[in-house]
Amino acid sequence: MSTDNNLMMGGSPQPLGWSVQQGVANFAVCAPAATAVWLCFFDERGQAIAQYRLPEQNDGVWHGAVPVANLPQADWYYGLRADGPYDLKQSQFFDPNKLLVDPYAKELSAPFVYHPDLAAPRSAQMDTADLMPKGLFRQAWLNSADIVHTEPHHSPRPPQFIYEVSVKALTQLHPDVPEAVRGTIVALREPCVIAHLQTLGVDAVELMPIAAWIDERHLPPLGLRNAWGYNPLAMMAVDPRLCPNGVADLQDTVHALRAAGIAVILDVVFNHTGESDDQGATLSLRGLDNRYYFHHAWDEARARWYLVNDTGCGNTIDCTRAGVVQLMLDTLRYFVTYIGVAGFRFDLAPIMGRDAQGFHPQAPLLVAIEQDAVLSKTWLIAEPWDIGHNGYQLGQFSARWLEWNDRYRDTVRRFWRGDAGMVAEFATRIAGSSDVFANSVQTRSVNFIAAHDGMSVRDLVTYAHKHNIANGEDNRDGHHENYSWNHGVEGAAGAEIETLRQRDVAAMLATLLLSRGTPMIMAGDEFGRTQQGNNNAYAQDNAITWLDWHNMDTVLRDFIGRLAHLRARTNVLRSLDWLNEGGQENAIQASWWRGDDNQPMCAEDWQNPMRHHLGLQLYDPSEKAMGTETGKILLWFNAHPEDVRIHLPAPQANAHWVLWVDSHHMRVFDSEMAVDTSVPHIVPAKSVCLWMERTNNF
Repeated sequence: MSTDNNLMMGGSPQPLGWSVQQGVANFAVCAPAATAVWLCFFDERGQAIAQYRLPEQNDGVWHGAVPVANLPQADWYYGLRADGPYDLKQSQFFDPNKLLVDPYAKELSAPFVYHPDLAAPRSAQMDTADLMPKGLFRQAWLNSADIVHTEPHHSPRPPQFIYEVSVKALTQLHPDVPEAVRGTIVALREPCVIAHLQTLGVDAVELMPIAAWIDERHLPPLGLRNAWGYNPLAMMAVDPRLCPNGVADLQDTVHALRAAGIAVILDVVFNHTGESDDQGATLSLRGLDNRYYFHHAWDEARARWYLVNDTGCGNTIDCTRAGVVQLMLDTLRYFVTYIGVAGFRFDLAPIMGRDAQGFHPQAPLLVAIEQDAVLSKTWLIAEPWDIGHNGYQLGQFSARWLEWNDRYRDTVRRFWRGDAGMVAEFATRIAGSSDVFANSVQTRSVNFIAAHDGMSVRDLVTYAHKHNIANGEDNRDGHHENYSWNHGVEGAAGAEIETLRQRDVAAMLATLLLSRGTPMIMAGDEFGRTQQGNNNAYAQDNAITWLDWHNMDTVLRDFIGRLAHLRARTNVLRSLDWLNEGGQENAIQASWWRGDDNQPMCAEDWQNPMRHHLGLQLYDPSEKAMGTETGKILLWFNAHPEDVRIHLPAPQANAHWVLWVDSHHMRVFDSEMAVDTSVPHIVPAKSVCLWMERTNNF
């Protein structure tokens, strides 16, 4: 590789990435084991036009500065090259022939496209500049410290209803979204999409990864593409496929959603990069210092260092390193301060707290996030597991974090499937999972029945087995136990069975919105989306994952929307406080009812493996004076395949029960329908009902 003699001043090691002050552009990159680093400039066609060797290294950071006047007068297209040891036994892959993406790049000239030459050994002398996207620094940013400042979104309470979104899947087939913006972030601010979110009562959208990603190397030969984005390469750079106009697309969309009362949560992947294992491509962090950025362990038998794979993706980011911690913090602050996002969901979050000994809730990166002046005010959501040793950490994050609760997911599925002996654990889950989050003053549970990873809610009642043949792995991939059922027919069935399936879906989603915790739904589950039984559709960027808006179940959608709005205006439902069964003053009081008579559940009822229904009465003293409502509600969950007769608890004096929700008929009632408690009441098969106590003074 040839170099030129363009000279840079020493500059400063901080901040990392680009910074411009008083007409001087400073660039810094963390590459501790490198012996040389070059900053390379290209024109908009990808032709090399200049190259600077960074002149100084300070504590592992290479840096240099140059007058802006000496740089390209248009937008800057740039990349990095680094030299150092190339030694497989030392797990170092320095190769100055490989063009690298700046970890602090905000935009890229093009998406990443996998090519085998990106993984060529140094001996091949394969220059990859033509195969690599270039970092983009816009001239418009020179007049400000960075991209236009946005007031951060701060909320003192967790979101009320999270809507998990794959941007392309949600909008690619939407008939009312203009074709030119379908599949992009801009589509989310279309009036039809915002109206849908408002109809559902959603107050937060959780965007699956929007940072630039690359296909796993086994996908292109199969004719497949990564559809989810969980294979990142540049954590700050928005993927050009989702944001064709760069950062402005994301910023404008976040503003539009915020104006509609909908906050944005970003799903971030701080656990691995798409550079994969020893056979992977050299694209960014791997080429800057593989041993520094990724966890390694020593293989005594082979006398070599190897990549630890606690993620299942080939590598694991080492979040104990100071440069890694800074990269993560800077990334999060950037999205909050300049884009306006409200919070983050962290994929495989235990990785962020891992060292050689395992997971620690007080690990440096986790503590730094919680104590940061900006980030401490955001929503933090952990996916609390990885595949490493002792990787299941549900309930172990600090009280500052919400956590995805897979025990809720599995228990609710099994209860509605009709599994024996589920009533006690089901009660624990819908009451907030106090056994899991006992170290918190409130429940921190993010409740969900389905997410991107797994079957859709509709598929749970349609397929007893996964159907992943389209993924090209002979159906070996994906979860093997889905706690799903098919009503006797695998896949499409006649009208009678489809009606039963719709009933089960309504009951599960009603359970979700009436449970204690923060509910989350995957986009499309509110109107019956299907993935044809595929429970690992990460590589299906096609009709398997794209939402079918033409065949939307509008009855189900409207039911979910009305139920969400009911939850939002009813404190006893939306509160995250623990239920109190001892009558503590001013606390939400709870009692569990058997229904066979006007008596609460007893020990024998909880232990009865054939019991499939129960009632939960809640009383909130703070709502007692709200109009004609007494602050008391009654929930009933009947997982029996047949109707059950129950006795409702007697209302207090001068009051009566009113049926408010019936999932069997997918109705949220607006009129007074008083219930006579002197006679048994029928709770339909596989349904959820809610009664509200009202005074007789109306």
